[in-house]
Amino acid sequence: MCAFSSQTPEDVAATMRRRAEKINSWIREFEKRIGVDVIKNNDGSYDVSGDVDLNDYANGRDEKFLRMPGKFGKVDGNFHCDGNWLESLEGAPQEVTGSFNCSDNNLTSLKGAPKSVGSFYCMTNKLTSLEGAPKEVEGDFVCSSNELSSLKGSPEIIGGDFECRNNQLRSLEGAPRKVGGGFSCDQNRLE
Repeated sequence: MCAFSSQTPEDVAATMRRRAEKINSWIREFEKRIGVDVIKNNDGSYDVSGDVDLNDYANGRDEKFLRMPGKFGKVDGNFHCDGNWLESLEGAPQEVTGSFNCSDNNLTSLKGAPKSVGSFYCMTNKLTSLEGAPKEVEGDFVCSSNELSSLKGSPEIIGGDFECRNNQLRSLEGAPRKVGGGFSCDQNRLE
């Protein structure tokens, strides 16, 4: 069912305009407050040169994000959206040269997660699957304290540490093929 099913086409257009104005206003304020360079792409996504910390931004305004405030393309730096109420990674950047941290949210899926990252942190969510995770991570990949029963969908290659502690794992099927650092999987139900 369409979210606008009971609205007239004019009401839908007005709602979409208000939503676009709110996103553009947020981006302008974000640029000014954080001091990063933001470029709007033809597809409507934003590339950012510098770190993006949505947790800092939200806490400064006593707000938490339920969804990404816009659509991000590439972030040349770190992207932290931890400590919010996100239920989806829709709109998350597809490339992050530093770390991507989406811990402490209400995520049940990694759909929409970056395809290319330095390190990836998704602890303390409600993840039941790692489907949607990047296939290769240059640094660490940490998915501890979720509801994972399988490692299917995990990155194939991890340059740093892999941590999947405190989940519901019964086997390591689907684990990464190569881990450059430590592999921690304690506090599970491994047989």
